[in-house]
Amino acid sequence: MAINCPEGTRDLLPDEMAFWTSFKACATDIFSRYGYLPLETPIFEQTELFVRGIGEATDVVSKEMFSAVSGENLKRLMAGESIKSKSKLSLRPEGTAGVVRAVVQHDLVPQGSAPAKLMYAGPMFRAERPQKGRQRQFNQVGIECLGADDPSVDAEGIIMLMRFYEAIGIPVAHTRLLINSMGCESCRPAYRELVRAYMDEHKDELCDECSRRAEINPLRAFDCKNPACAAAMEHAPKITDHLCDDCKAHYATVKSYLDAAGLTYVEDYKLVRGLDYYTRTVFEVQVTEGMGSQNAIGGGGRYDKLAQEVGGRPTPGFGFALGYERCVLALEAAGFSFPAAQRCDVFVACVDDSARSLAFSLVQDCRDGGLIAEMDHQNRSLKSQFKLADKLGAAHVVVLGPDEIAQGEVVLRNMETHDERRVALDDVVGALR
Repeated sequence: MAINCPEGTRDLLPDEMAFWTSFKACATDIFSRYGYLPLETPIFEQTELFVRGIGEATDVVSKEMFSAVSGENLKRLMAGESIKSKSKLSLRPEGTAGVVRAVVQHDLVPQGSAPAKLMYAGPMFRAERPQKGRQRQFNQVGIECLGADDPSVDAEGIIMLMRFYEAIGIPVAHTRLLINSMGCESCRPAYRELVRAYMDEHKDELCDECSRRAEINPLRAFDCKNPACAAAMEHAPKITDHLCDDCKAHYATVKSYLDAAGLTYVEDYKLVRGLDYYTRTVFEVQVTEGMGSQNAIGGGGRYDKLAQEVGGRPTPGFGFALGYERCVLALEAAGFSFPAAQRCDVFVACVDDSARSLAFSLVQDCRDGGLIAEMDHQNRSLKSQFKLADKLGAAHVVVLGPDEIAQGEVVLRNMETHDERRVALDDVVGALR
């Protein structure tokens, strides 16, 4: 039986791989204009990082993380022995916790310094039920800004993300920007108790999962996809009615910056995002056409306590992540298709075997000259070589045979116009360039 890729994963074939590369390059281009620099963190981290950073009560930590152990540690676990905390590893389910850990570990935000603006791109892993736009291994592009609590950072990040969507080709008219404030440690605890009390009064209308959440993190009930829970939470207290003065001012300033930038947004008091580390600003970008209910393509917010949670000094932060696979679905809904990855500037065709050695050298000269060059490696006929050149998308074909070698020339054919001309063998690279 043939072995296929694991459930919930997929191969990025050459055409899509080329687009993923250009997708990341576009993000780098846009984000670097705002001062963001690339960073790469390990694909796996100590499990404790995600437990402390994301929150033990979240679905991500409690249900969806993939754990990784070495062969020796697996033997110990199977024998009923314990292993050290540093040996308990998990594949990263998201990028923020790892970036914040790196910032703390390497002291990238010394006291009094400018904020650290960092960006990343790569695979994340969650043990979810695979479905369209939701894989167990998926790719994200994200940014994190550590060291500044001014609302301008929040607004700048949201504007930057919307500029990226526009640049990559997702129609702005088909997107919806949702924003909210989660409050801070001064006002959120009291609000959390109000929501818990409300949920206790309506516990008969809530699912078992939300009843459990009421004791651990009641705000997560706003994120429940159960229709009955959504209806019950519709009349729950609104966080925006219970913000402290500082959070109200912060939220109002973020909105004023977005207004000044001409961005249209919807205030959604039920928007809480799925991770525990968020404070104050949270936002999400959705696609309004062609994606059904799985229509979120990116989001994020502020997390001013996360650095302390992972053992660092108090360091305010803001970030977002966008899902590559979700963006592809949004682009496809707008009529996008992957361009062909295969490109060939010149194909060197041999009339017979006598030209093969010289053709091989000419191909190397073309490549050294910066051209994408190919030749036949299967002893095809000249007619079949032209078919292969056409399949490879060759812009030009160089024909080399005994007569051409004797005259020190080649026949150069433009595959689009079918025009042919003779070019000196020593001038082929220059003529093509």
